Amino acid sequence: MVRLIKPEKVLPLRSQVLRNGIPLEQCVFPTDQLGFHLGAQDGTGKIVSVASFFAEDYPDRAEGGFRLRGMASDPDFAGKGHGAELVKFAIDKLRSDNASYIWCSARLVAVGFYAKLGFEIVSDEFEIPGIGPHFNMLIELK
Repeated sequence: MVRLIKPEKVLPLRSQVLRNGIPLEQCVFPTDQLGFHLGAQDGTGKIVSVASFFAEDYPDRAEGGFRLRGMASDPDFAGKGHGAELVKFAIDKLRSDNASYIWCSARLVAVGFYAKLGFEIVSDEFEIPGIGPHFNMLIELK
């Protein structure tokens, strides 16, 4: 089950999965209060996958873009469909809100995941210092 969650609910998985366990306060994005946040839950109600979405246009693209940031899934639940369910929920929500597209900076290891959901690579590979190689990916919603 996917639902809207408060920004602070995404921080534990951001820390654990994306930032090697750094303190939660260091995992806050400056735009967290401006976007919306989703959490996918397992059968017990535990949040096992999170992502945040912000109105932000991709460079050289039309208006109406949303940026997906901080996508993280609990390693114990990886590959069970929770992350895909979360992204599909966001796609449906943003389509109904008349957004034009969703884009993200995908870690190299996540490119296949996003590609299966319909995202396409729109940049050359680039390095985020301390995190690793990435590609920008985008899915059109209209």
